Amino acid sequence: MRHPEVLLGNSDDVYDFYRAHRQNRLQAMGAYALLGRRYRPRISYSDGARPAIRELIRARTPLLIAVNHLSRLDPYTLAAAAWRSELRPLIGRTRVLAKDELFEEVTLRRRIDMMGGIPVFRSTDHGLRAVNAAGQRMMDICAERLAEGDSLAVFPEGTCNDRDPARVQPVGTGIGHIAFRTGKLGVRPALVCLGLSYGKRTDPAVEPTKDEVRSASFHFTLPRTELPARPAEIARVVKEDLQRALDGAVAAY
Repeated sequence: MRHPEVLLGNSDDVYDFYRAHRQNRLQAMGAYALLGRRYRPRISYSDGARPAIRELIRARTPLLIAVNHLSRLDPYTLAAAAWRSELRPLIGRTRVLAKDELFEEVTLRRRIDMMGGIPVFRSTDHGLRAVNAAGQRMMDICAERLAEGDSLAVFPEGTCNDRDPARVQPVGTGIGHIAFRTGKLGVRPALVCLGLSYGKRTDPAVEPTKDEVRSASFHFTLPRTELPARPAEIARVVKEDLQRALDGAVAAY
């Protein structure tokens, strides 16, 4: 299938493509393994979280994975965490929402596609009205992929936290709408919150150093298999669970 140019004005073709796009799983496994060796993040779990995640994967339950967002390097450290955690079996079967500008450069786009990226046209970049239709289509595509058995990783804060890396910033309702729409398709994804910490930093607006990135701490909370009925309520649950996950990551750093 032809790779369409990732532009807002071309969003229909873009999402038609990513509705059907499949990763090369062997390439993805190799890339994630390389990142796991390069970054070597430390992984911790809340009581019962590790066997619960393992059982959900064994039962082929799609996971909606929420991660707090601290830097532009997070997708790479998250991939490394996936390789070194109970998420490894999902590599090659997990989509990751990524801002559209990451798809502009050809080589980087190949890498993002291989890692399961789905572009997001953000209102902060294009304006709320301009992205509304594309956003609705993106959420439908995500719900359809979850309903078919893929998992989905989301940075629900929407942008990097440059204020306080120990506190989760406001969570938009997008993740709630995705979960809600998946449920309307007859499938209930399990929510898995994953906290990320690069340790205490003098200025959160400055990218973490190489040493901080290589010593990242990730913490899983107990998955939720039952979610509220409304998107806004789901978003509130995500924020609460994500803060607990972040607290765990900070404590384990």
